[in-house]
Amino acid sequence: MNHSNETNSFLGEMKGIKKIDQDKVLPNTATTNERQSLDYRRKAAEKQSSKFQNFLTDADVETVEPQAILSYKISGIQPNVFKNLKKAKYSFDYHLDLHRMSVSQARQVVYKLVSSAQVEDFRCLLITHGKGERSQHPAKLKSYLNHWLKQIEQVIAFHSALPKHGGAGSVYILLKKPKEDRKINQIKYE
Repeated sequence: MNHSNETNSFLGEMKGIKKIDQDKVLPNTATTNERQSLDYRRKAAEKQSSKFQNFLTDADVETVEPQAILSYKISGIQPNVFKNLKKAKYSFDYHLDLHRMSVSQARQVVYKLVSSAQVEDFRCLLITHGKGERSQHPAKLKSYLNHWLKQIEQVIAFHSALPKHGGAGSVYILLKKPKEDRKINQIKYE
């Protein structure tokens, strides 16, 4: 097939086709409301992503002694609940060992564990941080963990463990009940 036959064939196929007068794309004509809606959604997405950013401090914290007993509870915790936590009467839903981790690594792991605890239905944790007695900076992880746990809203109490679970080198942590469990208790006791 030569060039002129191809051209004739093409022109034959194009019969009856009308030329388009304007083929330019219109500029963005989003209304003010659409732009505001887009801005609102963008800001909401940014807020949502910042909600999941690790808020645990990596700045210097008050140091605790390697043999110090860590103990903390929010107001409103029943005395027997705290007493049972101290005596390891609750079973642990998860045990985390922070030995040989840097502060940065431990910060990430602790944040991920507590963030997922509500989803996983964890109520009681055991975290082994070590005493750091032979470290250049004694009890460094222990000091940071003591500070971090007080920063976390889900943590309602913690106490150093019994000797069989690591003693002053470990801590029991009691977390808030998941919202569903709290609703069940409300209905149950109304």
